[in-house]
Amino acid sequence: MRGTDVGMPASMTRRFLLAALAAAGPLALTASAPPAATSTPADAAAPTAARKAKSQVQHPPRIHIAGDSTAAQKYADVFPETGWGMALPWYVAPRIEVVNHAMNGRSSRSFIAEGRLDVILDAIRPGDVLLVQFGHNDQKSDPDVGTEPWTTYPSYLRRYLDGARGRGARPVLLTPAERRRFDAAGDVVATHGFYPDAMRALAAAEGVPLIDITAQTIALWQELGLDGSKLSFLHTYEGREDNTHFNAPGAGVVARMVARGLLAAGVLAEDGVRRLYETVPVEWFTWPEDPPAAT
Repeated sequence: MRGTDVGMPASMTRRFLLAALAAAGPLALTASAPPAATSTPADAAAPTAARKAKSQVQHPPRIHIAGDSTAAQKYADVFPETGWGMALPWYVAPRIEVVNHAMNGRSSRSFIAEGRLDVILDAIRPGDVLLVQFGHNDQKSDPDVGTEPWTTYPSYLRRYLDGARGRGARPVLLTPAERRRFDAAGDVVATHGFYPDAMRALAAAEGVPLIDITAQTIALWQELGLDGSKLSFLHTYEGREDNTHFNAPGAGVVARMVARGLLAAGVLAEDGVRRLYETVPVEWFTWPEDPPAAT
């Protein structure tokens, strides 16, 4: 772990980590009852697909996250930085496991190149959900990281979609959360270029659910204004001013958008979300001391 004392005074936690967080509730995966059995030849010759489909929903679903630092698990050395993936478990039922594979600095390209998508696809099960959010690092000029919005970006994203669907899981695309940047007139500046548009187009073409986090965060930062939006980002007494990464309240706000989007898309049922209009205490979050050795 880097550093030895990165804690925050309690007063700072109260002042900078106030925001609406929320968590979610039971996911209804109950299949409708099959019709009464009959002795017709058609029933006798029914394929095994139905039995397989039934067996596929016997386990609670898991939500896998493929993404970058805005979603990733954070550790004590960077407290109070918080990825929205850390907040998502508070928005889904306790029996639904959130498996956060997001990693700092990754793009849709480099996440695949490092074998991280393979890890997800090796573990993903029928009925699971794969959330895919990239864009921040796809903008980079590094040829091993960056992509082009209308060509290589959707090409790499399709590999996530095809991999999940080929294993009976459901992929969901998420446009990147907007950075906190305002112009002289006090209007939010969109910083992701054509990447959100390219993802929207891909979702429409592939028939995949899309949660437009870009549009929602632009609207929210605009509503909160230059000063109010600061409370969702890393502006600390120690002098850190980071307008890309979130503190716990900001991560909670984005995770709540994700949960609401999953509900709206029918990926989660109504009883699959909870606390969407409540505040979740910052104390519920944890920042482990050290990352797993494998990462």
